[in-house]
Amino acid sequence: MNRTPWLLGLLALGTLAFTLGACAPAPQTGPADGFALRPALAGERRTLWLPDFGPVVYYADPRGQGRPLVLTHSVNAAASAYEVRPLWNVYAGTRPVYALEWPGFGSSSRPDVRYTPELMARSLAALIAQLNTEVDVVALSLGSEFAARVALDDPRVRSLALISPSGFGPARGGSQQAGQAGEGEALYRRLNSVGGVLYSTLRTRPSLQYFLSRSFRGPVPGDVVEYAADTSRQPGARYAPLYFISGQLFHPDAFGALYSRLTTPTLVLYDQDAFVSFDRLPAFAQQPNATVQRIAGTDGLPHFEKLADVKAALDTFWIKIP
Repeated sequence: MNRTPWLLGLLALGTLAFTLGACAPAPQTGPADGFALRPALAGERRTLWLPDFGPVVYYADPRGQGRPLVLTHSVNAAASAYEVRPLWNVYAGTRPVYALEWPGFGSSSRPDVRYTPELMARSLAALIAQLNTEVDVVALSLGSEFAARVALDDPRVRSLALISPSGFGPARGGSQQAGQAGEGEALYRRLNSVGGVLYSTLRTRPSLQYFLSRSFRGPVPGDVVEYAADTSRQPGARYAPLYFISGQLFHPDAFGALYSRLTTPTLVLYDQDAFVSFDRLPAFAQQPNATVQRIAGTDGLPHFEKLADVKAALDTFWIKIP
């Protein structure tokens, strides 16, 4: 759909209220090594070094038997491993579990650098290389695109489970269209020039509460809002989200370039989502590697509200994979 430049900017600023709502003006880098942010999960916080970027954090609980499970969160200003907390809690101790925090988010470093889909995928690839074994990967939202990139290149990704993934239809907002229109860099510069003022205006809990409510069918848990506020206030918090808002972290054709090329066994869990759509899921479901299942009565974070249903779907999917 064609959009004029001024409308693209307006749409992006509207999305900014969600993705950057709780961020405050920040210095150039984030304190990955100091772990200033309280832990998102009960596991050990570990750090891997990503060349040309710096420290990236992941949580580890190596207890249990079987193929390791790697969890990855979504992308927004309040993003962190806290988004996968219900899945972590239900699987930790039963099998080795790891949870990556994408570059620029959570306890990972947040420098003022160029954030790209390739950078994000490289961080997941580095974690899998460090584990050096076959893994099952669960990804949320835009993180699904990064995970699919890695699965196309690394046979150690034995399966993918994508929860409310982006890239299966037009985005419900300005970010992805902005990237497709080739205006990402210009939009990034405009947003960055006023970022401090916007962050100081939008860093309120009512704003977080409102926009998080679009991913929950019922009330938003208070601890989710609190952790979103905490992670959004970390030094350097604005940089990676600005690249998200300007459309530069999306693939312009994730279905054609990524999902349709997958041979890795892939499960998609979805229902409603305020930010992405699923128009091409029926076509994906025809692929021999694909399983598509609706978790009815949920929005973008079904594992928070219907954990039993999500776990049952995951367990049924994994048991069929040798």
